[in-house]
Amino acid sequence: MSTHVIGTREEWLTARLELLAAEKELTRRSDELALRRQALPWVRVDKAYRFDSDEGEASLADLFRGRSQLLVYHFMFGPDYAAGCATCSTIADGFDGFVVHLAHHDVTLAAVSRTPLAKLQAYKRRMGWRFPWASAHGSDFNFDFNVSFTEEQQRTGNIHYNYQRGEHAMDATTVVPPVVAANAAMTDTDVRAYTRERPGMSAFVREDGVVYHTYSTYARGLDGLWGMYQWLDRAPRAATRPGASGGGATTSTSTRRDERWPGIRGRARSRSGRGRAAPRPAPTREETEGHVPSVPDDCGARRGRRRLDGRARGGARPPEVGREERRGRSVDAARGHGGSRWPAGRAGAGGGGRRARRRGPRLTRAERPAGRGAARLSRGRRRCPGSGTSG
Repeated sequence: MSTHVIGTREEWLTARLELLAAEKELTRRSDELALRRQALPWVRVDKAYRFDSDEGEASLADLFRGRSQLLVYHFMFGPDYAAGCATCSTIADGFDGFVVHLAHHDVTLAAVSRTPLAKLQAYKRRMGWRFPWASAHGSDFNFDFNVSFTEEQQRTGNIHYNYQRGEHAMDATTVVPPVVAANAAMTDTDVRAYTRERPGMSAFVREDGVVYHTYSTYARGLDGLWGMYQWLDRAPRAATRPGASGGGATTSTSTRRDERWPGIRGRARSRSGRGRAAPRPAPTREETEGHVPSVPDDCGARRGRRRLDGRARGGARPPEVGREERRGRSVDAARGHGGSRWPAGRAGAGGGGRRARRRGPRLTRAERPAGRGAARLSRGRRRCPGSGTSG
C-alpha cells in the first residue's frame, strides 16, 4: 500500500500552484543562465588538433562541417574499452534524433572519443546512430579539455575534473562506488582504465577562420542534456534517477537499449551479429536528385506511372501542341493513319501510344452520340468492339 500523501483535488491544486510559481522562477533563472553562458569570453584555439573521421583526417575546424558553431559531446570510449560507456550511450540515444534540427540552426553536434575510429564505427553501427563521431586517438584534445587522464595522473591523484581536484565519485581510490564498478564491467574493462575517461560537453565557435572555445561542462552539468531526465523528473516515482537523493551521487546505472530489450536489435545489429542490419541512413540531397517518387499501386496510379515513364523516355510534350491537335493525332493513329500523340522519335511514335491501342480510337466531340446515356454506350462500344453493339 502506498505511503504517499493522499489529498483532495482542492489540496492538490493549492500545492500545484505553489509548485508552478517555483517552476516559473526556475525557468526565468535558466534563461538568465543561458545568457550568461553566451556572454563568457571566447578563448582562441591555436593548437592544431587532428582527428580521424568518416571522411578521413580532420582538423577541429573540419568538425564544424561548414557551420559556425560546434557542440562536442565527450563520449566515454577509451582505447581499453570493448564498448562505449552505457551511460553515454543513453545520452547519445537522445541527441541522435535532433542533430538534424541543430544543423538547421547553424550548429553541428558531434561526438569525440579517444578510441580508434574502427571501434567507434563498429559501435555506431551496432547502436544505429547517425551523428558524426570522430576519434581523438593520438591527439591531446581529450587531455586538454580534461576528459581523459594518464595513468601517472591517476596514480598521483593529480586529476582536475569539473574544475576541481579529486572531488568526483570516479576519483575514489579506496572504496569504489558500486555504480562505477558496474559501468566499468559493462565496458569490459577494469575500474582504473574506465575512470581514466570522463564525460563532458564543449562548445566552439568559428569566426573569420579562427576557432574559439566558448564553454565546457562536466558531471552533473550534463543533466540538462539528458532528454530522458526531463521526462523522468516528472514521473511520480523517479527517485532512482542519478543524483535524485540530493547528494549529487549517481545512484543508478544505465543499460544499453539493445541489451535491455533484445527485440530492439531489429533496428541495430547485435554484438553477435544475429540481428538485422542497421537502417540505411536517410538519403542525401544528391542521392534523391532526379528521383521519381513511387505511386500507390492502383489503376489510376498505373496509368500515371506510364505517363511518367513515357515522358521520362521521350521528353516533355511540346508546348505548341494544343489539346485538339493531340486528340486528332490519337484518332488518326487508331484509324491506321500512322499518326501519334508524340512527335517522331518519342515514346509511342507510329503506334498511337498505349492508350489508343488499349481503348480504341478517341472520338472527336462531333463524332460522339448525343446525350449522357449515349456517351456511356459509346464508351462501352469502344471498350467492347466484338460485343455486337459496336457502332
